[in-house]
Amino acid sequence: MSAQAIRQQQDMMEIITRVQGGDRQAYSELYEHFRPSVYTLALAYVREPQAAQELTHDVLVHAFLKLHQLRQPVAFVGWLRQMTARMALNRISRRSPCSGETMDTLDDVMAPSASPLEQLLSHEQTSQVRQSLARLKPMDRDTLWAFYYEEQSIESISQRCAAPLGTIKRRLHVARKRLQAELASTR
Repeated sequence: MSAQAIRQQQDMMEIITRVQGGDRQAYSELYEHFRPSVYTLALAYVREPQAAQELTHDVLVHAFLKLHQLRQPVAFVGWLRQMTARMALNRISRRSPCSGETMDTLDDVMAPSASPLEQLLSHEQTSQVRQSLARLKPMDRDTLWAFYYEEQSIESISQRCAAPLGTIKRRLHVARKRLQAELASTR
């Protein structure tokens, strides 16, 4: 790591520490510094500039509210990235389902700029995920299917299964890990 990179990291940790101490100017500095990167990540998930701007603001406000929970300022960037991804996925999962469209139709929709090679790779990845999903245990498969394909919230899955929210969150976490392992084994 270069001396300049080390200095930038130290400056950022100092700003984070100031924010944790309640320094309003440090809030502003941190917000302006991370807004572009959070927006870029949010846009990659929600794919709508207005929604990405709203999500960016929500993520940064939420991060500032929860910053007191961060024990190591050096972990801020990863923590913020993880928070952005989680909040984006939550927002996507709470959207109302598209009218009359099935997931198969949505899987086949590509961005207008996608090349034939990108379309082929995307189709192969979708196929791999579906095959790996089919090899999972029914509880794992059903939990992932309800959350990602049927776009049900954790609360609605909890009600449908008559299980506590924590149980559904754990099932979803475990099912993701198992799907990830299944996908890794097919590569």
